[in-house]
Amino acid sequence: MTITCFEVKGHEVNNMAVFKMCGSRLLQCFLLFLCLLSGSGVTAQGTFNWASYYGNHMVLQQGPHRAVLWGYGEVGATVNVSSTSGGFYSTKVYEGYDGRGVWKVTLKPTAYGGPYQFQGVHDNHGMLQWILLKDVMFGDVWVCSGQSNMAFTVRQGFNASYAIAEAADFPDIRLFTAELVQSDKPLYDLDKIMQPWSVATSDSVGGADWKYFSAVCWFFGRDLYNHLGYPIGLVATSWGGTPVEAWSSPQVLKKCNITNREEPEDLQYEGPEVGGPSGHSVLWNAMVHPLLNMTITGAIWYQGEANTGHPDTYSCSFPGMIDSWRKEWYMGTGGQTDAYFPFGFVQLSTTGTPLSTGNLGYPAIRWHQTADYGYVPNPAMPNVFMAVAVDLPDAKSPFGSIHPRDKQDVASRLVLAARAVAYGETDVMFHGPRPVSVDVDVSTKNIDWIYPKAMNITVKSKDGFEVCCSPDLSQCSMTSQEWVPVPIVFHTSSSVTTLVTLILYISDFPLRCAAPQTCPSVPCRLRSGFQSRSCSTPPLQ
Repeated sequence: MTITCFEVKGHEVNNMAVFKMCGSRLLQCFLLFLCLLSGSGVTAQGTFNWASYYGNHMVLQQGPHRAVLWGYGEVGATVNVSSTSGGFYSTKVYEGYDGRGVWKVTLKPTAYGGPYQFQGVHDNHGMLQWILLKDVMFGDVWVCSGQSNMAFTVRQGFNASYAIAEAADFPDIRLFTAELVQSDKPLYDLDKIMQPWSVATSDSVGGADWKYFSAVCWFFGRDLYNHLGYPIGLVATSWGGTPVEAWSSPQVLKKCNITNREEPEDLQYEGPEVGGPSGHSVLWNAMVHPLLNMTITGAIWYQGEANTGHPDTYSCSFPGMIDSWRKEWYMGTGGQTDAYFPFGFVQLSTTGTPLSTGNLGYPAIRWHQTADYGYVPNPAMPNVFMAVAVDLPDAKSPFGSIHPRDKQDVASRLVLAARAVAYGETDVMFHGPRPVSVDVDVSTKNIDWIYPKAMNITVKSKDGFEVCCSPDLSQCSMTSQEWVPVPIVFHTSSSVTTLVTLILYISDFPLRCAAPQTCPSVPCRLRSGFQSRSCSTPPLQ
């Protein structure tokens, strides 16, 4: 039997819990007790550890879900874990996928609160090793992922000084940021960590540009905490300039018939966050797959710019990625993460100057982000919510117009949607106006969009609606040059009227394409801002 003591400074050890871990081995327990009384512990010698993303100050998922703790040890050894929150757990170390000894325990459902302390003892044929987690809270854990607009930090946004200064007012929000790593094969633990679990402070929230902490993630967590009033854990794992294919599993890409590794769109901005890896599944392997043993509430996502150059497959790959993440997280946590956990995303904002037509891939991505429905949740994307950002452009952003600095409004909209979709609140208005009917007046060439009166809509610009008409509907793809604006000429608090002036010559006959009515020969599509849908129209006389 061997027990090795080493100096431990500042550890508050629950001695009775350690005695319980020792079981009937009184001599080992006595010697371990002497170590603890002398201000020493039991050395892990590099063999007994928590997984990389478990650490002091972290948040574990509250009940009714059951949080998972896991780590490394010698194959065949016994690991006992106890906590000041109650509960005692014992398991054996088994051989993991990469040959290392792995252990895992699933905690009992624990209500939000804390702080708590976890102690683990590793018994390998009488040799005891000890590890500790301190200041652990239970609450809701959210993963924040995507490309540069998710990596965009609090320090880079509007009102940064105030937001950073007030961060210390939220000690129950805890932050974690994964390092930028890619891999050609799935990893089972994070290879590197940029920011270990940290209590919210001006330092942990106000890190360097493009480092930490994610602005959208922080403001989402802050506003959610202000509403819910219990601990929130935020796990940021994002990389600028990366396409959805890098974050998707090989199974998703195969299902969507995506075989070529296309280069991401040129984002027209020279910065350190642009030009991330575009290889298929390399970020799924290195920055998502390692997290699958962590029980979570849900995820939020801000990505799509890197796919605007080839948007057509996004309507398959993005919903497919969500389905895959859900399936794998459910299995990775032994069913403790919901099989349809809530997933929120940000629709892409506009780029360039207000009068710029911009990249036609952007409206295409916005449409495909909803699996071509124009709204979420929908049958293809259940329990999914979104924040619209098309009305939040920032042509003067020093980081390029592709990176709007207003992340507070984006996060506020995500929280409103999360309250309705993720938390089941029924009295939250969380989406934009959706028309209940569309009427066409052939004589005036007007289209009347009728909305629910309760919406009380506000029109900020007369622009935003477009139509495309062609005898071949394939000519009206989201990236087609055939789309033309139709201005708003009248509006009320529950209706919008647009005027159609488009003239098309088909078989030498001029036709004016109007709106979503049926016409057997003239297919037409109409889109408004971030939404579009197929329609076909009669000729106007």
